[in-house]
Amino acid sequence: MINNTEVTAPFTQPEQLYAAVDLGSNSFHMVIVRVSAGSVQIIGKVKQKVRLAAGLDDNMQLDQDSLERGWKCLEMFAERLQDIPLANIKIVGTATLRLATNANVFIKKAQQILHHRLDVIDGKEEARQIYLGVAYTSANQGNTLVIDIGGASTEIIVGNDMTPIHLESLNMGCVTYKERYFCDGEMTTANFEQAISAAKLELKPVINDFIHFEWLQCLGASGTPQAITEILVSQGISDSIRLDYLYNLQQQCIDCISIDLLNIEGLTESRRVIFPSGLAILIALFEELNIQEMQISGGALREGLIYGMLDNMQQNDRRLQTLQQNIARFHIESSHANRVKSLSLNLFRQVQRQVDFGNLDSEAILIAAAMLHETGLHIEYKQHHLHGAYILSHLPMVGYTKQQQSGIKTLVQSHRQDINLSLFDAYHPDVRHALLILLRVLRLACILSIRRKDKILAKYELQVSGEKWVLTFPVGWLKSHPLIDAELANEKWQQHKVGWVLECR
Repeated sequence: MINNTEVTAPFTQPEQLYAAVDLGSNSFHMVIVRVSAGSVQIIGKVKQKVRLAAGLDDNMQLDQDSLERGWKCLEMFAERLQDIPLANIKIVGTATLRLATNANVFIKKAQQILHHRLDVIDGKEEARQIYLGVAYTSANQGNTLVIDIGGASTEIIVGNDMTPIHLESLNMGCVTYKERYFCDGEMTTANFEQAISAAKLELKPVINDFIHFEWLQCLGASGTPQAITEILVSQGISDSIRLDYLYNLQQQCIDCISIDLLNIEGLTESRRVIFPSGLAILIALFEELNIQEMQISGGALREGLIYGMLDNMQQNDRRLQTLQQNIARFHIESSHANRVKSLSLNLFRQVQRQVDFGNLDSEAILIAAAMLHETGLHIEYKQHHLHGAYILSHLPMVGYTKQQQSGIKTLVQSHRQDINLSLFDAYHPDVRHALLILLRVLRLACILSIRRKDKILAKYELQVSGEKWVLTFPVGWLKSHPLIDAELANEKWQQHKVGWVLECR
């Protein structure tokens, strides 16, 4: 656990390059990473919308056009792969190459182009690799439901930490469903109902296998969930994916009448054609699996392939690695980061006994915000909370979901100076409530550690009653520490301006 571990400089190891290539039914992906000093850093990504599945005819044969699109893409990939040791490259094909009766034609030429073996993995192996990619990058805790909607298949997995427990790969995907249920380009209530019903029929044999697992969180991997999250963010909603949002997006699609006219704020052009079909599948999954909310994972199949080649890194604490690497990268004083973390956790434990934080992984968010709150000092002091928030909003954070990263960034932005409650308006009310409590905790921890020295604080108690917080110190302690007393007085005023009450005794 991070909260019992002092963050130090990361371990070192020789620098190496690795590549993973995923020949999916919708897109071909290549990711290249550099492994150095214990850090896995993405240095290159290439994505091409090949839509291989669209080339399948009634006899499950790939037409010549789709074969040519795929080979042309691989010619581009091959040039970059020349620079990487063969042993550090993994290339896999998925659902369409499993289904196509003439897949051997594609594979034979593909291997000649790539000068490397291409493995067509079965659905269960694809699901396993997807889960591992999610687990390595999202640090899930407890039972987790993972869903990946691809171009021709959908993978559903329940796992715990690094271990997939039950997994399925179903023959439904955003490209194949587009060809079946939205082939005329029209988006009607009837089209959506047909696609949703078909997805539910596909799900029916496996539903009970997943329902009895009590998962703590649901994570969506890439594709449709990522597109929906981008839409929500662009529309000012910083929240998990929820069924109400999916229904709203379905209606927005229907209102646009046809895919050619589909225009939803935040929906990219590259995703537009297959968005309605992916949305229909996701609605069916939410309804049949009783999913309340879904967050976006940090990785999927490609990350599973990469980390699968890095046996020595598989069991490391991904969150701890992220904090270690960023503390070193931005020259954060690790002793003070640990000090603020310890004070934050002490306050958090007292608040936790009196307040319900809901389903948010509050402790993990608070720890990261406390450890990284001085990220912006790398630039300058006066506005370092703003600089830190900007950096964290663009920084990949392995081990944290997108929502958790957003919460960490917002806490860092708000940990000093004026409190801007509007920064929290985009969050779901339950998440907003928890984050605002964490903010008060973090701000107090920063003030109490202002002298940047250990063992100067006497034992204190925090009582919480709604918006009123009472911080009690031993008699005379505040008077003998006028700097902290003055900072707490200023904080009392800052909180008063937003309707909160802080008393220090």
